[in-house]
Amino acid sequence: MAIATINPATGETLKSFESLSDADVKNAISTAHEAFGDYRKTSFEQRAEWMLKAADILEQDKADFAKIMTLEMGKPYKSAVAEVEKCASVCRYYADKAAEFLADVYVETDANKSFVKYQPLGVILAVMPWNFPFWQVFRFVAPTLMAGNVGLLKHASNVPQCALAIENIIQRAGFPQGVFQSLLIGSDKVANIVADERVKAATLTGSEGAGASLAAIAGKHLKKTVLELGGSDPFIVLASADIEVAAVTGTTARMLNNGQSCIAAKRFIVAEDIADEFEKLLLEKFQALKIGDPMQEDTNIGPLATADILKELDEQVQKSINNGAKVLMGGKPLLNMKGNYYPPTILSDISPDSATAKEEFFGPVAMLFRVKDIDEAITIANNTPFGLGASAWTTDTAEQQRLISEIEAGAVFINSLVKSDPRMPFGGTKLSGYGRELSIQGIHEFVNVKTVWVK
Repeated sequence: MAIATINPATGETLKSFESLSDADVKNAISTAHEAFGDYRKTSFEQRAEWMLKAADILEQDKADFAKIMTLEMGKPYKSAVAEVEKCASVCRYYADKAAEFLADVYVETDANKSFVKYQPLGVILAVMPWNFPFWQVFRFVAPTLMAGNVGLLKHASNVPQCALAIENIIQRAGFPQGVFQSLLIGSDKVANIVADERVKAATLTGSEGAGASLAAIAGKHLKKTVLELGGSDPFIVLASADIEVAAVTGTTARMLNNGQSCIAAKRFIVAEDIADEFEKLLLEKFQALKIGDPMQEDTNIGPLATADILKELDEQVQKSINNGAKVLMGGKPLLNMKGNYYPPTILSDISPDSATAKEEFFGPVAMLFRVKDIDEAITIANNTPFGLGASAWTTDTAEQQRLISEIEAGAVFINSLVKSDPRMPFGGTKLSGYGRELSIQGIHEFVNVKTVWVK
């Protein structure tokens, strides 16, 4: 894919960028490695000062940053503003918590003094996706830089202006030169970066294919990785649930970011006793959504990020229909609109054992399943290779405990949509990846956990 800004609402190429040469990439790694030597010695107080300044810049210029996101990947402008605000919150969170999270931990042994010390590793590579082009990066940047590491960003090729804007924010905040660099490169250059002995670890958010590729390269060189990959999250609604609230929340959870979210509600698993009512409510909520120009404040659904994503999503929907799925609404691209528009779609009568029932639909498509009881709901929820998040709706405490214990996912939210929060660890299991971002677990991923023993 060329490195370019292509407006997904119009298909117009607005700006193209030259990929860095191999020599440029080597120079960037050298710059990062040299910067680490001094940066690792800075105090938590100094890093926090810079990180808080980054948060201030994000909030002060959030309208400008939101416009860049919407222009490059099509998310509704109001969602883009909220994304920038969330980035500011994660900067403030780690500015406040990093010293506590990385403080020496003393342990009673037969030594005179023994403790665990957390130290930075060095240069960390982040391979980041286009769907949350600021948030995905800042939830890497904040803990990584506060831990004393330095970062290299290989962002998705369709959001180059976002990548450059983030680098500029870090520079404006006062962080030393070379502590964070955005590399405008294709994926073909990632292997050589990981192989460089000065690069100590890597993290990736993206598809399972991309994650497997990065993990294989890193494994060859014995380097740690953290992977946050795809998801086909279940949204379970049982008989005791507040169905109206569940339908409203389910609509938000499915349509977030034009449906292009790893933790979006994708498979709606509903108890038979309430299925008719829930289906009716969900249809009403989906039909009320406004599709249009993502720059407009009242737009709920904008275009998909690229023409290829639109094509792939429609192929999945048509395959489902050919295999017997019933279309309750939507089901075809909006060819009357310029850009990559796909309407809110609901599919029902899908066999739980069909291939598409287990796939990730990365767009505004909901799959609806009816189940007779909680046992069947849990079985269908787990009948997928993914295990990122799950939302379950019930007021029965015994059912809640079963759902929490038995659903195979990195996160289970009861009576709420799945979301990332700086205060809680985030990540998945199975093909959804491994390792954790955010909270204390996230900042501990890229440090040397050193045992110190003094006799």
